[in-house]
Amino acid sequence: MNTEQSLGLLRRRSVLQAGSAGLGFPALASMLRADLSRNEVGGLTDLPHFAARANRVIWLFQSGGPAQMDLFDYKPQLSARFGEEVPESIYPAERKTTMTSGQKSFPCAPSTLKFAQHGQAGTWISEAMPYLSRHADEMCVIRSMYTEAINHDPAATLFQTGSVIPGRPSMGAWASYGLGTENANLPAFVAMTSNGTAKGGQPLYDRLWGAGFLPGRFQGVRFRGQGDPILDLSDPAGVTRLQRRRMLDSVQQLNRLQSDTFGDPGIETRIAQYELAFRMQTSVPDLMDLAGETQQTLEAYGPEVSKPGKYAYNCLLARRLAERGVRFIQLYHRGWDAHNNTPAQVRAQCKDTDQPTAALLNDLRQRGMLDDTLVIWGGEFGRTIYCQGKLTGKVYGRDHHPNCFTYWMAGAGIRPGMTWGATDDYSVNVVENGVHVHDLQATILHQLGIDHERLTFRSQGRDFRLTDISGRVVSEILDKPQNRV
Repeated sequence: MNTEQSLGLLRRRSVLQAGSAGLGFPALASMLRADLSRNEVGGLTDLPHFAARANRVIWLFQSGGPAQMDLFDYKPQLSARFGEEVPESIYPAERKTTMTSGQKSFPCAPSTLKFAQHGQAGTWISEAMPYLSRHADEMCVIRSMYTEAINHDPAATLFQTGSVIPGRPSMGAWASYGLGTENANLPAFVAMTSNGTAKGGQPLYDRLWGAGFLPGRFQGVRFRGQGDPILDLSDPAGVTRLQRRRMLDSVQQLNRLQSDTFGDPGIETRIAQYELAFRMQTSVPDLMDLAGETQQTLEAYGPEVSKPGKYAYNCLLARRLAERGVRFIQLYHRGWDAHNNTPAQVRAQCKDTDQPTAALLNDLRQRGMLDDTLVIWGGEFGRTIYCQGKLTGKVYGRDHHPNCFTYWMAGAGIRPGMTWGATDDYSVNVVENGVHVHDLQATILHQLGIDHERLTFRSQGRDFRLTDISGRVVSEILDKPQNRV
């Protein structure tokens, strides 16, 4: 069909719609809006696969690779090995990046940070996290995470989409696609970014919260860190809400005609986005208004809580999104890429994140939301025990390290106050209860009531899933077993 034929068809259909069914459109639009105001909008009819422990997820992604031996993986015996060469049998040459592979020496750099045991479980946590250490009995610390990716972009892409190759749907998109949303007036999936004070961060691409080959309406909506969180949130001067509604209905009619003619799923995505944008014009201003928060709550998150774009502000916003039914909330905090002067950079990053993270956990618990909110903390990989650059008594650098690193989880059926997995004496390799990226993803989906092997989408002639062809639920860290339906 050429352009002229298409326009002719559009004109003929427009005449028919105006003459016979035009009056039905406002009624239909009204019915759709009424239906969208209800909870549990969208989602697949056969989900959840079993009773969910988590209704929502807050993922505090620490972009850049936090140094596990400076935060959670305590190795006191390494102090006696300061400056000694890390044996190649422990750290082989093929697992070093080009940034350090040319070094002539790979001296051991023990952490200069002090550790202490916290909570009834006696969890070892660095002095750089004094606020979070008070919540040791709410956390499950996984010291045995590992991945294959050694560079930032593929490693972060693997965590977010299940593949190092760009183009796959992000986990939030999978959750939105499978479970729908509890609040049609806000996105099911929201992403926010912030920059650390330690150093400039790695680029964060939209595909990390994208829909991949899923319909576009399941992609995450990124809230901006300055100005209005969403562009064009306000109606233009002189345009009333009724006028905007009528204009949107007219545009929707045209889009429906195009959709019926060409069957392009992108048109359906555009219709859904226009409708969501209209509803967000009233829901988002209320979300962003912190006037109703108590002074005690604001002070708990720290001095940067009222500064848009800061980590503390995003943590508070995450709680407000969660209590409004947003399914998946992703916070990305950049600046953990500590190649030089790691002690100072780790302390700076913890100053950004420690108090707000602890406040978020406490806020959720006090509101009775931690029972069904899954909180996740961690980055794309860890750091090397050998020093990058010159080693002194107080200064050392650390390169990328995928063989072992630390994550922690809390809430929504995760066993609290426990440590899972272990690394060798150098914090180089996992020696007990390894947890792969796909295992973590399978466990997160499991807590949302999803069997990771059954949530699939057919694309390019095959069925894809978030965990690719691997992954197991780490049932040992779950508080109670769940019965499938």
